[in-house]
Amino acid sequence: QVQLVESGGGLVQPGGSLRLSCAASGTIFSINAMTWYRQAPGKQREMVADITSGGITNYVDSVKGRFTISRDNAKNTVYLQMNSLKPEDTAVYYCYADVQKTTWPIFNAYWGQGTQVTVSS
Repeated sequence: QVQLVESGGGLVQPGGSLRLSCAASGTIFSINAMTWYRQAPGKQREMVADITSGGITNYVDSVKGRFTISRDNAKNTVYLQMNSLKPEDTAVYYCYADVQKTTWPIFNAYWGQGTQVTVSS
């Protein structure tokens, strides 16, 4: 009943910037945390950035100072502004949301299908 759609990925040179967006749609009463994950070939998926419904953020050490996560609760959308990109940032980036669909306190986890980010000269 809920769909997450990512956008904004692409090819960028080292030092460049990209802004990822993830919009949630469907039957939504409330969204708790929204998170960006990434997975490079041959490596495990890792949490990149997380933001609570109240706007509290957390980042993996490798992106601190370069990436900024934000959200627009009115639009059920989370963003990831990525600056000073490095080749090691190359990965498929996935959006995650913990969604409450009704007034009952039951949450469901949803994942987007991913968007490719490639950092190369």
